[in-house]
Amino acid sequence: MTDFTLTFLGTGTSVGIPMIGCDCETCRSTDPRDKRLRSSIWVRTPEAAWVVDTGPDFRTQCLRAGIRHLDAAVFTHPHMDHLTGFDELRRFTIPADAFMPVHALPSCLQVLERMFTYAFNGENRYRGYLKPFPKPVHGPFHLGETTLTPLPVQHGKVECIGYLFTRHGRRLCAYIPDAKSLPQSTLDLIQGVDTLIIDALRHTEHPTHLNFTESLALHALIQPRRTFFTHLQCEIMHSREEPLLPPDVRLAYDGLELHWE
Repeated sequence: MTDFTLTFLGTGTSVGIPMIGCDCETCRSTDPRDKRLRSSIWVRTPEAAWVVDTGPDFRTQCLRAGIRHLDAAVFTHPHMDHLTGFDELRRFTIPADAFMPVHALPSCLQVLERMFTYAFNGENRYRGYLKPFPKPVHGPFHLGETTLTPLPVQHGKVECIGYLFTRHGRRLCAYIPDAKSLPQSTLDLIQGVDTLIIDALRHTEHPTHLNFTESLALHALIQPRRTFFTHLQCEIMHSREEPLLPPDVRLAYDGLELHWE
């Protein structure tokens, strides 16, 4: 039995939707699917629960989703919209001897340790303080019975990865929230994956993010059973854009829950 649940805590771009100072149709929309916090997911299995990325909306996301326990935090890259809610993890390390495993590339851990020195320097091990336990990602690792395989991608000038989630030999999901292109090594790892979750910022070209045309081409190349677009800008209105997509490609939205049995 697979028993793997993934919830989208946020599906928005770095500025969130609605965007400050924007009066476009999407930012004024009353459709809850157009209200997008910064991109993050929450994963649960019978043995473990973890989040991927803790952006500036992480506290709100935890309260909204009812997250009360986490076994680990996993990170894709050190951009503001994926890191700056890190201190909210303190609510999951309340006892003095409770530590939070933090899985990230060494370059990402370096940024976290610089931004949150007080948490990493070992001097604040009190009840209620954030007590991270750095776990550098050098290859596949396990959380419970799930294997997380890092997926290198090209995303501007920062070292960035997505993750492939595999349980009992079944490649369930590839999560790639930020990317402009995927190297062949990553394409090989996710070819034919059950579910692809991928960056699809907008229709127009962007220097560091995939647009709809590029992400649809990757969907056709990888041939997953289904694909969900995430990290969406306000150029994308849910009710207007989703009907134009192929039936096996959908737009993710905050609160959407996926389940594998």
